[in-house]
Amino acid sequence: MVATSSRVPLRVPLAERVLAHRVHDVPPSGIRKFFDIAATMTDVISLGIGEPDFDTPRSIIEAGVESLREGRTHYTSNSGTIELRRALAKHLERLYGVVYDPNTELVITVGASEALDLAMRATIEPGDEVILHEPSYVAYVPAIVFAGGTPVHVATRFEDDFALDPAAVEAAITPRTKALFLGYPCNPTGAVLPDAVQDELARIAERHDLLVYSDEIYDRLAYGSYRHRAFSALPGMRERTILMGGFSKAYAMTGWRIGWMAAPAAIIEGILKIHQYVIMTAPTVAQDAALVAIVDGEPEVERMRAEYDRRRRLVVDGFNAMGLATFEPRGAFYAFPRITSTGLDADTFATRLLEEEHVAVIPGSAFGASGAEHVRACYATSYERLEEALVRIRRFVDRIG
Repeated sequence: MVATSSRVPLRVPLAERVLAHRVHDVPPSGIRKFFDIAATMTDVISLGIGEPDFDTPRSIIEAGVESLREGRTHYTSNSGTIELRRALAKHLERLYGVVYDPNTELVITVGASEALDLAMRATIEPGDEVILHEPSYVAYVPAIVFAGGTPVHVATRFEDDFALDPAAVEAAITPRTKALFLGYPCNPTGAVLPDAVQDELARIAERHDLLVYSDEIYDRLAYGSYRHRAFSALPGMRERTILMGGFSKAYAMTGWRIGWMAAPAAIIEGILKIHQYVIMTAPTVAQDAALVAIVDGEPEVERMRAEYDRRRRLVVDGFNAMGLATFEPRGAFYAFPRITSTGLDADTFATRLLEEEHVAVIPGSAFGASGAEHVRACYATSYERLEEALVRIRRFVDRIG
C-alpha cells in the first residue's frame, strides 16, 4: 500500500490572491508611518498634517446647521446644487476670467480627492502615460495607477525653486503620452509656476495635443507678489483642461469633504457617469455651507491667508538661520528645507527628530525620489507652536552637527 502525505498544501493568503496587481503595486503612504508613531507620544508638535489649524469660520458652520434644521437632508442633483454651481462659476470668472456653464461644465464632488479620482478614471486608458512633476502630492501617482495609467516623473529642483522645466516636460513626451498633470501651488514644496513657465507648458500641451489635469486646491493661498492664474484661463487651455479645486484649504473645511471640478461639457458628461454611480451626490449640508463660504467668506480667507504668510516668514527664516537651506515658498502652507547639511537622510532625520525632540515632519522622499534631500514642514499651526518647534529643531540640528 502506497503511503500518502497528510500535509495540507500551502495556500497563498486570500488577500494576495484577490487584490488587483495595481493595488499591490502602490505602496502605503510614506506619511502614515510618522502619524502612527506620533499618535503614541505626548507633547508632539506636528508639522506633518496638511490641514488648516483654524476652525471653519462661524458663518459657514451656521449655514450648515441651518441646512440641517430646514430638513435639507436629501439628495441633490448629481452635479450638485445649482445655487452652488452658479456661485462657483461667478467666482472663477471674477478671479481668473474663465467662464464655465454651471449647468453643464461644473460638478460638485466629495472633496478635491474625488475630483482627482474621477478625472483619472474617466479619461485614462490602460497604458496611457501621464507626465507628472516631482516632488508632488502623495495621492497623484496612485490615482494614475489605479486608473490603469503610467506616471512619468519629471524632477523639479531646489535650484529652480521647484518650478517645472518645460524643456524637461517636452523631452518626456512619447507617443503614449495622454496628459500633463499639474499640482500648483505645490504640496509638498510650496512652489508656484511663474507665468512664463505656465505659458510655455500651455504651448507644449497644445503642440502635442495633451489633456491637462490641474489641481489648484491651494489657489487662494498665494504670497508676496505672486498672483495665481487658473491654467484653464490661459489661451487655448480651457478646452483641454480639467480644473480641480475645493474648499478644504482656503476655507478651513477639510472635514466637510466638499470639492469641485470644471471642464468642457463633453468631458463632464463622461465624468458624471462615474460620479453618479459611485457617489451620487456630495453631502447636501456641505454644499449649503460651501455656498456661504464662496459668497461671503472672502474676509475669512484673507484673514487666514495673512496669518499663514506671517508663519511662512517665521519658518523659512528659522530654517535658513539654522543651516537648513529653504527656498521661499510662494503658495500653499509648506516649507521644504534641505537637510543634507546634517549628514542624515530624510527618513532618518524625520524619525530621530520625532523620537528625540517630539517634532513631526515628513521625509521629502514620501513625495518622490527628487524630494529625498528634504523634509516637508507644514506651517498650518499656531505661531507660538511654530516658535517652539523651531527651538526644538535647532537643538536637534546643533546636537547632530
